[in-house]
Amino acid sequence: MTLNPSSEPTNDASVIVARDADNNVAVLTALFPDHGGEYLFLPGGRQEPGETPEDCARRELREEAGVTAESWRPLGSYAMTLKSTARIHLFEATQLTCGPQQLTPSEEGFKLMWWPLDDAIKAIGEGRFLLQGGPLALLLARS
Repeated sequence: MTLNPSSEPTNDASVIVARDADNNVAVLTALFPDHGGEYLFLPGGRQEPGETPEDCARRELREEAGVTAESWRPLGSYAMTLKSTARIHLFEATQLTCGPQQLTPSEEGFKLMWWPLDDAIKAIGEGRFLLQGGPLALLLARS
């Protein structure tokens, strides 16, 4: 198999299941017109230069959900596509402190909700998540 890494993402990314003491998880929603509607996703994003996967996870959780966490559990690391060496790092964050979202201009449409974990898992089967990292992280955090 011949791969063309130059056409695929090269920066690793992190996705976070932020779970509170009541077993609710931070879920974001936004409109994705190119994909035909509004979808759910978990906080996360691409690593910046010099960041570790956990550094990225901490920053993305703080920016997109306004949340900091005392406890972090790695849930695994997976290839994003066969054509890229970029990995997606999944984490569960607990012992949360909530504050205001710190959205960047490209994230302004992100709406934060807190869902019972079981409802978020149900939404996976309903096709309400656009990207695969969030559903995988939710399933791993549940186990």
